[in-house]
Amino acid sequence: MELSYQPQFSRFLFNPSSPPAPRKMEARCLSSTSYLFNPLSGGIGTLKNISQAKGSLSKTSDSSPVGHSHSSGNHAFASWCTFYPKEKLNVSHDYFKRHNQVRVPRYIVARSEIAGTGYPDAAHELPELQLVSKVKGFFFYAVTASVAIILFVLMVVAHPFVLLFDRYRRKAHHQIAKMWALLAITPFLKVEVEGLDNLPSSDTPAVYVSNHQSFLDIYTLLTLGRSFKFISKTSIFLFPVIGWAMFLLGAIPLKRMDSRSQLQTLKRCIDLVKKGGSVFYFPEGTRSKDGKLGAFKKGAFSIASKCGVPVVPITLIGTGKIMPVGMESRLYPGSIKVVIQKPIYGKNTEELCNEARNIIAETLVNEG
Repeated sequence: MELSYQPQFSRFLFNPSSPPAPRKMEARCLSSTSYLFNPLSGGIGTLKNISQAKGSLSKTSDSSPVGHSHSSGNHAFASWCTFYPKEKLNVSHDYFKRHNQVRVPRYIVARSEIAGTGYPDAAHELPELQLVSKVKGFFFYAVTASVAIILFVLMVVAHPFVLLFDRYRRKAHHQIAKMWALLAITPFLKVEVEGLDNLPSSDTPAVYVSNHQSFLDIYTLLTLGRSFKFISKTSIFLFPVIGWAMFLLGAIPLKRMDSRSQLQTLKRCIDLVKKGGSVFYFPEGTRSKDGKLGAFKKGAFSIASKCGVPVVPITLIGTGKIMPVGMESRLYPGSIKVVIQKPIYGKNTEELCNEARNIIAETLVNEG
């Protein structure tokens, strides 16, 4: 007997003309948690830990793959499942002829625990919403690029004067960047800012920190109009217009996983803050894929404690659902809220780090 899988119909079929099937089977699946059907016992087994199941199985010469990855809607079917015989069935081939055909369920439904990364609402979207989000995303980037080209020219013209009179804060460039962010976001999204009075004056050096959920975070933070310098990975500076504008703004490059680059970035930030500038950090280091707040790195708080400047905690709410990680080409409906907390001071790096994280985490719980 032979098991064959037809992905276009999402079912397993029996072929009684093939040799008898084993009585017991084990399965090795390279997909996520799935439900597997045992055609002889008529039962459905569950592999809740694929990696554990995979390690416990030993490959035999009789094994053969019977399926491949297939998904539809909210369901994902087991991919590359290999069945391993444990005990041979001692019956003749006529057994199947006398009993016609072993009945099996027509369809096998397997639910995946990793149907999508990021926010779960985006993993099960309706086709209509998917199309609308892609169209909105296209127009969002079209507007962003068009406005950026025009305003970048203004930055280039103003740059010599900025270097002469305002090298460390670069207020003129940041006002142009604020205009760019507002023109890009306003036609598509609503941004609400709470606690604007808690922002230090533009002449006061500070270290700003925030949670990181989406590519939209930069746009949102630029609308605040403060002259802080982002810490950005070096590859961003290679992007036409956008990357070049970040260079003119004075953004500080960082090579991830490079301890030498991290040390240079830290020294550069300390030097900038001592000369009256401000820096902006995402202490998580990268965007959150599920909206949960990750652990904070201590670099930003080390700068604040050494330079004696305030840390300004900022909480971003909604950006991750509007443009989830891995879905940067789409723009889902929603609104963004920015909550600015009162500045905090301290000489102890670890205490500053914990206090800032607790403030942002509490705001996410209360406002989210």
